[in-house]
Amino acid sequence: MLRLNNVTMKFGGVVAVNEFNATIDDGSIVGLIGPNGAGKTTVFNMVTGVYKPTSGDITYVKGGKELKVAEKRPDQIAKAGICRTFQNIRLFKELTVLENVFIGNHLRIKSDVISASLRLPNYVKEEKAFIDKSEYLLKKVGLYEERNELAYSLPYGKQRRLEIARALATDPELLLLDEPAAGMNPQETIELMGFISDIRKEFNLTIFLIEHHMDVVMGICDKIFVLDHGVLIAEGNAQEIQNNPRVIEAYLGVD
Repeated sequence: MLRLNNVTMKFGGVVAVNEFNATIDDGSIVGLIGPNGAGKTTVFNMVTGVYKPTSGDITYVKGGKELKVAEKRPDQIAKAGICRTFQNIRLFKELTVLENVFIGNHLRIKSDVISASLRLPNYVKEEKAFIDKSEYLLKKVGLYEERNELAYSLPYGKQRRLEIARALATDPELLLLDEPAAGMNPQETIELMGFISDIRKEFNLTIFLIEHHMDVVMGICDKIFVLDHGVLIAEGNAQEIQNNPRVIEAYLGVD
């Protein structure tokens, strides 16, 4: 579904990511790990169009057609089926839980500004469909009862779920999760693992995630890539990564 070929990102004289190669298969859960500053979020920013790679190419395959990500704007990439959450939660905190998810549907709206302003029948019908869809997603992520509460009032773990529900409202095929377990307690982390596996099946998703909680990565990922100072040092399944000397050195150092 996604191919990164010799992708490099430079900021002035600093090489944040250096000739990174990765393939993400349709329907898989893939992890991207590495010490702080390894370049993980930079990879996500390139995949979603926030940054244009200095060199290399990123190809998204959908319906047998290839999309060159570096040639598209972030909104075009999202509309093609790639959506993300963020390391630091970015909800519309003064809006309700339902309104946050409703906004995610805007990417798929067909009505024009005039129809919306005058609330013409075609817009009203579309709005009703989006509300129904948003409520359905909130039920799936366990937030339906809180739908009329303001987003900032939710506990941290539920805010994470809300951000994922908003991403799901865009109808993604490839969902990028940037440290979804950050700030969660052990019980919330266990619940998150089951939740990610469930939404993968429920919504037929491919999931690409960055995570520092190794229990999450090793427990749910089919494949794992390891970055260190912008360089890919290992890839493989959980057991292969756990036993890789270069990964152990990157995380623990050497005597």
